[in-house]
Amino acid sequence: MQTSMISDMQRKLWEKQHYKIVGNHSAVKTCGWTKNMIKGEGGCYKLTFYGIMSNQCMQMSTSMSCANRCTFCWRDEKAPVSKEWKWETDDPDFIFEKSKEAHQRLLEGYGGYEKRNKGAFEKSKIIKHVALSLTGEPIMYPRINELIERFHKDGVSTFLVTNAQYPEQIKNLKPITQLYISLDAATKDLLKEVDKPLFLDYWERLNKSLKYMKRKKQRTCIRLTMIKGINMKDAEDYAMMIKKADPDFIEVKAYVFVGASRERLEMDNMPLHEEVVEFSRILNKYLDEYDLASEHIPSRVVLLAKKKFKKNNEWYTWIDFKKFHELALSGKEFSTEDYLLKTPKSFVGISGRGTADYTKERKLAKDIQ
Repeated sequence: MQTSMISDMQRKLWEKQHYKIVGNHSAVKTCGWTKNMIKGEGGCYKLTFYGIMSNQCMQMSTSMSCANRCTFCWRDEKAPVSKEWKWETDDPDFIFEKSKEAHQRLLEGYGGYEKRNKGAFEKSKIIKHVALSLTGEPIMYPRINELIERFHKDGVSTFLVTNAQYPEQIKNLKPITQLYISLDAATKDLLKEVDKPLFLDYWERLNKSLKYMKRKKQRTCIRLTMIKGINMKDAEDYAMMIKKADPDFIEVKAYVFVGASRERLEMDNMPLHEEVVEFSRILNKYLDEYDLASEHIPSRVVLLAKKKFKKNNEWYTWIDFKKFHELALSGKEFSTEDYLLKTPKSFVGISGRGTADYTKERKLAKDIQ
């Protein structure tokens, strides 16, 4: 068994990219939206859709290794890949404590930043949310359930994203705040082209994962990363796959031209927000139980939610985090409907504005400053 998942060379490279390596296999990196909110420049789409305070969110992964080499991923070709866990496993309490410490060290510099929002910066010292989605495949970590439980005990909500190549881990996953599956293509051949999976039975693993997601009683979400000219098609086939998982929510999000993905794709592969909206409308035609609930233009993402979350013409896609933690720690069975909050009206609906409109608005705001 190898001790560390991360080689010395890879460690140095990631540290130059402002990652903080934690132990043998985990990492933390400050999300751009966390920085933006501290600077008073707004929060990420998870604030708009679900009520997460971006300045209090930690972005991390419990496994820098992955079983895919997705074309749209910002990871380079030297990042670790593996089908199985073969490294020394760090203790969940160690990951919990050291990740929080690393996150706070990354934010220390904002204490002297003159233009910071002082209130947002002070609140950032208390982590309320963790996005287990930074890189790699977090669900590979053999003690993921223990770590999730540790976060919940500390009042930290958990959002976990998986590429659906580990169905048994999804099946055995304890309740989390929101579980994501990345659905990167609607057909077997295209998924192989886009995700470049290591597993030969990648399609079967995906389909089994979707089946297990359907059994989950807490919040679930399918995320589509749209690469223009490649996987931004086959809406009806996507709908058929989504129905297998029966998620509460669907996020249709543009591929972002960043990191090592720029060596594999072109800027033209990054769709405009209005193109994401149009594809979402087409997809919605094949999904009667859903409706377009919200959007976040800067991130070029649209939220489709089940119509049951719209009550008296008002959406309830936000999360009652206090209620979630009470339920998660109670040991009793509970469901998505038990920890809903009403979404503020300012965060609801599709505006009709596009990427160019947002760019102009940002420029105008900076000129005024």
